[in-house]
Amino acid sequence: MLKAAVLGATGNVGQIFVQLLDGHPWFEVTTVAASERSKGRTYNEASRWRQSTPIPEAVAQMEVVDIDSRAVKDVDIVFSALPSAVAGKVEEDFASAGYVVVSNASAHRMDPDVPMLNPEINCSHVSLIEEQRRKRKWDGAIVTNPNCSTTVLTLPLKPIFDEFGINSLIVSTMQAISGAGYPGVASLDIVDNVIPFIGGEENKMETETQKILGTASKPADFKVSSSCHRVSTIDGHMEAVFVETKKKAEPNAVAEAMENFVGEPQKLKLPSAPEKPVIVTWEKDRPQTRLDRMEGKGMSTVVGRIRKDPVLGGVKFIALGHNTIRGAAGCGILNAEYLKVKKFI
Repeated sequence: MLKAAVLGATGNVGQIFVQLLDGHPWFEVTTVAASERSKGRTYNEASRWRQSTPIPEAVAQMEVVDIDSRAVKDVDIVFSALPSAVAGKVEEDFASAGYVVVSNASAHRMDPDVPMLNPEINCSHVSLIEEQRRKRKWDGAIVTNPNCSTTVLTLPLKPIFDEFGINSLIVSTMQAISGAGYPGVASLDIVDNVIPFIGGEENKMETETQKILGTASKPADFKVSSSCHRVSTIDGHMEAVFVETKKKAEPNAVAEAMENFVGEPQKLKLPSAPEKPVIVTWEKDRPQTRLDRMEGKGMSTVVGRIRKDPVLGGVKFIALGHNTIRGAAGCGILNAEYLKVKKFI
């Protein structure tokens, strides 16, 4: 059993890490770390637990320590749920001290020597770790997962990219309020409302999609245009996707490619890997957020309404994924499982 620390453990994504790691066959949370105001308190006191399952007994009475590589001791892996504003330097300190850091933050996602993994798609990008260690002269490593909306999007894009090629795509998102963290969006702003702006989100979707579907050294060359919107669902990001393909792509052929798609995590039977990373639904009014966000225990993207697009000349569809599981902590844990199997941890 590998010992794990969770940085930013009292926040919403930190709590999801703790929740998903409870009972994990490979990793055990032995250290929880958070900001100065939480340091020295028990995790139960500091976290104000807000998840649907009870706080894990093994973690509840742990003392919260500072988010400092000198305060975190005797662990094998570090999961970072820190806000991006503070994550950059802290994660570098941990990597410099020899720790492998699996991060949900955006601070290092676009660094050319940092793998940004959605592992069914681009697990080969772990090769960047060797370059990172050589360039930065440290024994640890930083590996990130993508932005939540990018994670949901790129799973169904991968089989399209492989089978038909992509010239361009347009995506319009309807993103849940949990994506804003806690306390998130003020109720008077989001109830009976849609907010047509999420700071920095559109640029992340456009650049991260190209990095993930490219090679380790070069981003994919297709164009991406995104428009991101906050809606009043609690969990689950829904996306309307319009793809211009290089080769003719009939909807049934696209659906078949998605249904048959598996990646390295499925072949390796990693503990957190869903049996089907992309689930195609044929009902005309699905996927629906409340009904479908927990498919694959929250680790699958559900796709529906696959049809021809008369403007771009390719296909269009609806995609849905759980933003705090597959789009955040769950993807990070799946990345860590892959790193363990490949002996980076």
